[in-house]
Amino acid sequence: MTDKRTAVPHRVPADVADAERIQAELRDRLVLPDDPIEPPATVTGLDISYAIGSDRAVAAAVTVEVGSLRVREVATAPGTVHFPYVPGLLAFREIPLLLAALDRLDGRPEVLVCDGYGIAHPRRFGLASHLGVLLDLPAFGVAKNAFVGEHAEPGPSRGEWSALHDGDEVLGRAVRTRTGVKPVYVSAGHRIGLADATALTVRLSTRYRIPEPTRQADIISRQALRQGC
Repeated sequence: MTDKRTAVPHRVPADVADAERIQAELRDRLVLPDDPIEPPATVTGLDISYAIGSDRAVAAAVTVEVGSLRVREVATAPGTVHFPYVPGLLAFREIPLLLAALDRLDGRPEVLVCDGYGIAHPRRFGLASHLGVLLDLPAFGVAKNAFVGEHAEPGPSRGEWSALHDGDEVLGRAVRTRTGVKPVYVSAGHRIGLADATALTVRLSTRYRIPEPTRQADIISRQALRQGC
């Protein structure tokens, strides 16, 4: 989804300070509903893999049916990343390739899930929030590790969770997607509430810790990178 299909065009920052200004401006467009969304038939997972020792990378977008976990559509986009790695500003490094991969899908995604964060971010505007605002699509993040905030250990069974919070502010949830396996970190990004993001995360994680859409996006982006895509 290039600028012709984005609600807000992606802006390339001049430097770190400019990137933080752009984040602050886009954050004003965030929509985090209290009401549940219409249950989606599909969810599109996003991930990006990097070549070791270079700026070459491949992004993947994988649309998966929620009911069957069958992969419906796959798209990849190779390229070079230009923005430096700066914690809290990962979106500016990854979004150009992620948008290119999304643009190669035939179908418009219903919901996006990112390997990263929504509002569980130092400036409350992680990758899932950034992409969601640019595309004006429901988006949430599922990360393997916590970035900000604290949480109690969730119960041991699949589906149990504990709040991820910074003081009195709830940023997300530590969610157990498999019994006895360490949790993932779910946060709402845009146009989806935390309860819906949590329910989708658990539903999409039947055999593995990571939701199937992002798991497949990780596998496919790595394969494409190895094949010189």
